[in-house]
Amino acid sequence: MSSERNMIVEGETSDAPALRRSLTLPLLTLYGLGVTVGAGIYVLIGATVAQAGPYAWIAFLLAAFVVGFTAFSYAELATRYPVSAGESAYVEAGFGRPWLATFVGLMVAISGMVSASAIAVGASGYLGDLSGLPSPPLIVGIVGAMGLLAWWGITQSVMAAAIVTVIEILGLAFVIIWGIALSEQIGVPVENLLPPLQGGHWGGILSASLLAFFAFIGFEDMVNVAEEVKDPRRTMPRAIIYTLAIATILYIATCVSVLVAVPMEDLAGSSAPLTLVFADAPEVVQTGFAAIAIVATVNGVLIQMIMSSRVLYGMADRDQLPACFAQLSRRTRTPGVATAFVTASILCLSLFLPIERLAEWTSQIVLGVFVCVNLSLVALKFRSDAVGDHFSVHILVPICGIIFSITLLATTVL
Repeated sequence: MSSERNMIVEGETSDAPALRRSLTLPLLTLYGLGVTVGAGIYVLIGATVAQAGPYAWIAFLLAAFVVGFTAFSYAELATRYPVSAGESAYVEAGFGRPWLATFVGLMVAISGMVSASAIAVGASGYLGDLSGLPSPPLIVGIVGAMGLLAWWGITQSVMAAAIVTVIEILGLAFVIIWGIALSEQIGVPVENLLPPLQGGHWGGILSASLLAFFAFIGFEDMVNVAEEVKDPRRTMPRAIIYTLAIATILYIATCVSVLVAVPMEDLAGSSAPLTLVFADAPEVVQTGFAAIAIVATVNGVLIQMIMSSRVLYGMADRDQLPACFAQLSRRTRTPGVATAFVTASILCLSLFLPIERLAEWTSQIVLGVFVCVNLSLVALKFRSDAVGDHFSVHILVPICGIIFSITLLATTVL
């Protein structure tokens, strides 16, 4: 990285607009939770139950275990190289192959756009149930509005996302309390939630873990706003760990509460699964939670847009993509061209592909990126084991990340 680039990262030059460092630990953690929580449990729990049945919560636990090793690898790499388009920078540092870094960076940007498309489809399902309108115009409205907010400014975007994230976490807490304590509990008996050690059900659990993995996608997005984080070497690792821990607890508790409250056949075929927990609730409760679910899923679209546009910006800033993607608005100091391109791409994908296909593609792409990122950290550690002022993990952590990511990816072709 050149000295000129370092100046830009630190925002020490006034010749051109630079990204603004304004994200603190609470904002960054809420950013990660916003994309993680909104992207997963609100949308895909029904599809996960369809594959794993009453053991769907195990699929979420397995996915968290797989993600955990890679999360710690990201925590070290994000403090070594706190830049936009983080994965691309990590791969270039690890292997010294610009073409591979460009490929990985593009895969990250594409995964964000495909993920946002899946979330937009899910959001339109919740909004359609509430409003009675068809999905296509709702998708256009959701994606367009989030594109404008992403362009407006990083502080405004993330602050809005943070507020919504608090609301969606409270929504999940409401689901947990209602499903366990207040519903009729006409779903799976609690004693049937533990799977036998042997049997064909483990194939369904492993298959569902790929969908559950989609629900954890989000922590890696935080590294792509590193240039807008205050004190990233201290803030990034803590935010990544907090995000993963809180999301895991919420997912398992929510999954269990939904399974005991709702019949599995209803869950498996629903485009708005969490609303089924309130089937016997007063209408005002049903409507209120549907509104929360809409806001939660829309929040995921916004944050994935921010991530993808920053990846394109970071790659263009390192001459890996056309320079137009590195153009920043002098007024908003956001990458306007990159944001517009990302918004248009998400809109096209949302309108023409089903949510299950979009979620599966996202998981496959991200798992491939995880393998490359973990390999990069292994290569860096073999070249030098000196500990600097960055967060550091044992070399077994990225090695386990490689093994588990490849194992989960292999389940998609079995």
